[in-house]
Amino acid sequence: GREMVVVSLLNGTILFLADLIRHLSLPLRLDFIGVSSYGSGAVSGQWVVTKELGLDVRGRDVLLVDDILDTGRTIKRVLGKLRQLKPRRIKICVLLDKPARRVEKVRAHYVGFLIPDLFVVGYGLDHAERYRNLPFVGVLRPEMYRQ
Repeated sequence: GREMVVVSLLNGTILFLADLIRHLSLPLRLDFIGVSSYGSGAVSGQWVVTKELGLDVRGRDVLLVDDILDTGRTIKRVLGKLRQLKPRRIKICVLLDKPARRVEKVRAHYVGFLIPDLFVVGYGLDHAERYRNLPFVGVLRPEMYRQ
């Protein structure tokens, strides 16, 4: 079969990605892209690429993996960047989809769970770089992030 390139957004995807790729039986190559658009708890509007792709995705099938599809801004920007590299096709896979906060017209092809508009942490998701190591996804109380 055709080899797929799995492109994962750092850092929130790490635990989900590890579990996901163990269940994929097709040949794949793995790479990461690092982007930063979140401050401590709120979308800052800043867009910084912290790690570029190392693999050539031209003409390849790409599975873009993210932890959470929230406003859609990050995924939309990453999709734009990936499309410039001319892959054959791009599919999006997210652990969590929070459609109530969507501001960009972006949809994931594969979704683990639809969630309401709550601030979630754990299983790779963080608040100010904390809570990523929790072995579950939990809801952060508002007083923890509204300071």
